[in-house]
Amino acid sequence: MQIRHALTGRPLARKLVLATTLAVLIASTASASTSYGGHRAPPDSLRALGDRVGLAVGVAVAPGHLDDPDYARIAAEQFSSVTPENEMKWEVVEPTRGAYDWAPAEQVMAFAQANHQRVRGHTLVWHNQLPGWLTQGVGNGTISDTELRSVLKRHILAEVSHFRGRVWQWDVANEFFANAWDPNPLPSGVNGDNFWVQHLGEGVIADAFRWAHQADPRALLFYNDFNIAGEDGDNAKADAVYAFVRRLVRAGVPIDGVGDQGHLDTQYDFSGERMRADLQRYADLGLKVAITEADVRTFVDDAAHQNPTNPLAKFAQPYEYSQMLQACLAVSDCLSFTVWGVGDAYSWVPGWFEGEGAATLYDVDLQPRPAYEAVQQDLRLAPGVARHR
Repeated sequence: MQIRHALTGRPLARKLVLATTLAVLIASTASASTSYGGHRAPPDSLRALGDRVGLAVGVAVAPGHLDDPDYARIAAEQFSSVTPENEMKWEVVEPTRGAYDWAPAEQVMAFAQANHQRVRGHTLVWHNQLPGWLTQGVGNGTISDTELRSVLKRHILAEVSHFRGRVWQWDVANEFFANAWDPNPLPSGVNGDNFWVQHLGEGVIADAFRWAHQADPRALLFYNDFNIAGEDGDNAKADAVYAFVRRLVRAGVPIDGVGDQGHLDTQYDFSGERMRADLQRYADLGLKVAITEADVRTFVDDAAHQNPTNPLAKFAQPYEYSQMLQACLAVSDCLSFTVWGVGDAYSWVPGWFEGEGAATLYDVDLQPRPAYEAVQQDLRLAPGVARHR
């Protein structure tokens, strides 16, 4: 992030002195650790530094790992918001039709409450991780499209109502838009092969937002996707999402924000300035924005150790993390920056991208990577100790 220096004239110089004095005073009052539940957040933690600029720094967690004291300590001390990695997805909350299992998600909710953290709900409508009874019923015709619409509405109302007042942001609709490699994009840019679009049409996206708003009018409702801030080298997908959400806004659909996942790979080109411009473009529609699933993967020796094989990765990863965070910080309506995974040992990347990993801020031994220091430094140097978000 560029900080302009234009000190001309005594009034401006006096303002600089006052601002510097204020920053020193705030830093001095934050010198003592802040207690959250059973954990203590150091003043130089990502959480504390993010609080100073009004940015929630978040992380995706899994309740099965919260029994690990180091995992839990990092999640509590370093992050002010949490996202259940899988525990709010449909296959988990309703594995048997009509029988809900909220216990895994409630473990995350309890951890967040104990540590004074906000929660991002992920995700209500997605084509993946659907319960078997649903996909099988649609596949064999025992669940018609008319019934499917009713089933989806019931699911959204049930889940959002269950967590009403406790979830800050919901990823309502997830990954509906076509990528450059998808063969069947609709004129709107929506993926014509999407499970929900095939059966209910693209109008189901607006319906999902209406139903979620009905269940919790105070929750912030987001559209969430990847490569929608130019990460794939062009802006085609970002343009399509921008045009679509603009139509939703103009139609009065209760959409509050756009979440860019921020999954990056050091082997591909990435422009932080293009990301900033795209985030700002969504914000100019009156929407909030967020980086929702940030990680930066690279080629590694093996999944167990995840040591980068290219020595340049130690520079590329911190740089790309920094560029993402700076893009968010530059947009006043960017509410949160969430990293997808506490450490590399818990990351989804090695299991999904063969030969890649080292994607989070902490290595397999939960020691901070250089990317952690880059994010920490950007937050420490972020201009405006009391930014309004």
